[in-house]
Amino acid sequence: MNQMKLGLFGAPASGKSTIMAALTGARGENEENRHSRSDTEIAMVTVPDDRIDFLSDLYHPKKTTYARIEYMLPVTNPAGPAPKSESGIWNQLRTCDALVHVLRNFTGPGGIPPAPEKDLNDLEDEMIVADMAVIEKRLERLQLDRKRGKKPEQGEEELLEACSSLLEKGNPLRTDPSLAGNPLLRGFTFLSAKPMLVIVNNDDEDEKAPEWEKPLPEVETIVVRGRLEKDIAAMTPEEAAEFIDAYHIQESALDRVIASSFRLLKRLCFFTVGPDEVKAWPIREGTRALEAAGAVHTDIMKGFIRAEVVSYQDLKERGNFQEAKKAGLVRLEGKEYSVNDGDIITFRFNI
Repeated sequence: MNQMKLGLFGAPASGKSTIMAALTGARGENEENRHSRSDTEIAMVTVPDDRIDFLSDLYHPKKTTYARIEYMLPVTNPAGPAPKSESGIWNQLRTCDALVHVLRNFTGPGGIPPAPEKDLNDLEDEMIVADMAVIEKRLERLQLDRKRGKKPEQGEEELLEACSSLLEKGNPLRTDPSLAGNPLLRGFTFLSAKPMLVIVNNDDEDEKAPEWEKPLPEVETIVVRGRLEKDIAAMTPEEAAEFIDAYHIQESALDRVIASSFRLLKRLCFFTVGPDEVKAWPIREGTRALEAAGAVHTDIMKGFIRAEVVSYQDLKERGNFQEAKKAGLVRLEGKEYSVNDGDIITFRFNI
């Protein structure tokens, strides 16, 4: 429930490693939160949150825990023909909850002009072909099972045919959210069904987004000057302030990518507080109180009685929990309560 894992990919020389360095270098993310394998670089990025800062100052806990997001950069390059098996770059990206497609929008090595829309479409097509191969393989298996007298799961074949029809038209599965999000298809980890953020990687002086010939298919887009952001992320705060002002940077690449990641994955945060720990818990929008309790601990979910809830805004305005309670702003909610962003929850349970 709490997992947030996004995979970066893009064409050769698009600046994927630069963007990764800009994300992980901002605010001094330390090396303990980064590690590499032979084929992958992984970084756990802390999600900054003024609400956690306020609550930590209020409760003075022994430990303060922010939400975190995992960003993964496969070292293998996805350019070239779509893979014919489940190995390689696409297999790594299938494990992610969402994708981050980095597009080069600056002059490349040897004076190669940028072609961000072509790069986007080329790799989008590869994902579509990879998904079609998965569907074809599964449909063949279902036909074989039928010959052996084994019935397929009800509705699965029809859903796969619907996916195939959409993909054959060159449309990624995310263009049909109800189809892409169908629970029966979750195990297939279709690439083109995953939410996608497009990062347009510009040169230092270029703040503009490129003009697209066709509307982008169901993706969120942000423009980043990757090399500049990477350099700024490595500076002292004093040095960085000068560059941020000179280059009109309103918000860091990290902050924008984090905000987009939460939107893409439809996540919100609730908080638990106390003298031992103040902690942010990222959960899906629409999560019930019972499931939120399970995110904290399975025992709390099993013995759930009530959720004592106060909104962060009400607590902040009243100054502390006691004053919020006096004002009647603390509520007791049951299992079916839909948790809101910023809820501060104390779970009452008995095991």
